[in-house]
Amino acid sequence: MSGRILIVDDVATNRIVLKAKLAGAFYDVLLAEDGARALALARREAPDLILLDATMPGSDGFATCERLRADRATRHIPVILLTGRDDRGARLRALQAGADDVLSRPVSDRLLLARLRSLLRDKSAADELCARAQTCRALGLEDASAAPPRIANVLVVCNDPGCARSRANALGLRLDARVAAAEARDVLAAGAGGTEPDLLLICMDGAPLGPLRDLLSELRARGTTRDSALVVMLAQDDPGAGAAALDLGANDFVLRSAAPEELALRLRNQLRRKHYVDRLRASVRDGLRLAATDPLTGLSTRRYALSRLDRMTSQAAEYGRRFAVLLLDIDRFKRINDRFGHAAGDAVLAEVAARLRATLRRDALLARYGGEEFLAALPDTTLPAARLAAERMRRAIARKPFQIGAGLPLLNVTLSVGVVLSESDPCPVAALIEVADGALYASKAGGRNQVRCGTLPQRAAAETAR
Repeated sequence: MSGRILIVDDVATNRIVLKAKLAGAFYDVLLAEDGARALALARREAPDLILLDATMPGSDGFATCERLRADRATRHIPVILLTGRDDRGARLRALQAGADDVLSRPVSDRLLLARLRSLLRDKSAADELCARAQTCRALGLEDASAAPPRIANVLVVCNDPGCARSRANALGLRLDARVAAAEARDVLAAGAGGTEPDLLLICMDGAPLGPLRDLLSELRARGTTRDSALVVMLAQDDPGAGAAALDLGANDFVLRSAAPEELALRLRNQLRRKHYVDRLRASVRDGLRLAATDPLTGLSTRRYALSRLDRMTSQAAEYGRRFAVLLLDIDRFKRINDRFGHAAGDAVLAEVAARLRATLRRDALLARYGGEEFLAALPDTTLPAARLAAERMRRAIARKPFQIGAGLPLLNVTLSVGVVLSESDPCPVAALIEVADGALYASKAGGRNQVRCGTLPQRAAAETAR
């Protein structure tokens, strides 16, 4: 995995040695000798990760990390702080400053590269979501009703139930989260119906890596835990085991001997990152939903409807099931706009959509096709059944006058409908819509407020031949 790494260290020898290691692993390397230079480079070059020495003169690594986190342009760049040997106080300060990890010198090459791979993997996924979310915002496809923050769910997983409960109780006092305990087999047996944990703390307690590999693989494959943060607690300081855990899919690891404050800080950092990615994912999901939804009526858009009709055509050909396409047009809609204004016209469109939706089966498609025209598709049906459905829709509009605004009179609205039934053989969507449109035109020409059915050319020819 390639990426651009910014190395920040006031000692030239340290910069050169680290650059050689990372260049040998095919990373693009930037160098800075102090915090001020690092901040300028981070803003200008947008590196994928920053390796930051903790003990630089002037603005040290802790202060530089805090400034990186405070800057909107750099706050989401992963930061690893490098400290002196086994300096617990420095580790706590680094995590409090917002560092993603803290490594003590001398750093194991295997552990360093595994940590880089893990953080870059997470950042790459977040960057892709961020780009999609920005595209949605640029197109005006962002849901204004952001969900309120929720309390995170944390699950402590141990083979020993008593140990799991003890650690969960201790964490519950330090985290603003719901903390529960479980055995590994119970987590895997929970299936898709269980609560989706935001974070799992997996306690190895000296177990071999084989079971950990299997557990992490299963957790990453399951829908309920695929996007959860996974933190592995190791029984002893083994760089090889830590590197293996990261390469197997863990987001972080922590030693069992770590101070409770360090454990809580690491878990909070993981929950913060998870919350950020969840927000991006929700933004993309909302954008896709809004792209397929007409904002005035809440119905599907024309583009989505045509795509869905293509799928219905393929399914009908595969299984021999026919479907109906209905085109519906509000009669004399232009007069409503001209006489009462566009706000009244919008009120009519929204109410028509609501009434039509209430008459249809859950598996039916209903879309705003354009202006005052709507499209419906009824899967697995017959022509008589489709005509009855069209009549229900027509009556739902005509049976009750519309309220179009305060101080305005009630308005009688009617609907003309054209219906066509697909053939068991594949038929282009455009041909179906053309026939339905012709039937709609016949309905208008015949006096409006009625349903007319059209026939595909091949069926009409077959019936004539008889």
